[in-house]
Amino acid sequence: MAEHVDLADWLRGQLAKYRFEVAGIFHREGRPIWPLAANDALSLERQLTEGGYLLPLPKEPAALANVLEVALVDHLLRVVAEDSGLEARRGTERGYPDIEFSGARLGGYHAVDVKVARRAKTRDRLRTNSRITLYTGNTYFRFPDLLWPGTFRPFEEYARHLDIIVIYTLNEQSAARVEDPEMIVQDAWRVASKQRSSTTREYIGAVDLVSQLREGKGDFQSAEEFYAYWRKYHFTLSRQVEKELDKARRKTQG
Repeated sequence: MAEHVDLADWLRGQLAKYRFEVAGIFHREGRPIWPLAANDALSLERQLTEGGYLLPLPKEPAALANVLEVALVDHLLRVVAEDSGLEARRGTERGYPDIEFSGARLGGYHAVDVKVARRAKTRDRLRTNSRITLYTGNTYFRFPDLLWPGTFRPFEEYARHLDIIVIYTLNEQSAARVEDPEMIVQDAWRVASKQRSSTTREYIGAVDLVSQLREGKGDFQSAEEFYAYWRKYHFTLSRQVEKELDKARRKTQG
């Protein structure tokens, strides 16, 4: 019988060895530097930068977050492929979750979402620049028994919902932009706040103190309290969401 693994602990172990190594964006046009001879990656990076072939990553938070997320998910999928005794598959770009884990060692399906946040531009940098979004509150979270577009299965079929939270400092002078990244793994409910992460969208927000994220000390004492609070929250259902809800209900009913 396969040995049971705690996915949160497994992720923490893998992320402790992970390094974000995306140095920039390759641009085909630059000053001729051929033939190029490099003895290591740093030498190659330096020559490409000097030749104008390596451009900085975007500073815009959502764009940079997407680069961080894709790199991290790629890494974890490679690790799983190297015979960890687990199974994993990537979610859709705007779906949920970012990675679905399964296998005999887990005893069910586990949802893992990657969240990226920039440290606030204050001297102490104790908070994230904005609240992390944990869930879209008026779709798959509110109706956990239905299969929504962009998901593998209904929300309630996951044994556990985990977040990998990547917190970084923006370095505008660096082509990689990302400085001092910290990776935190928590059950989503443990870092949840009683605040939305947007005033215009139906998003459930996380606490914004880095220490609370790190320690898993959000605004709720239990998962039951978290779900009770946010499931009865009055989220707006747009016309598009109502159409998707109707389709999901009809599909579930057969």
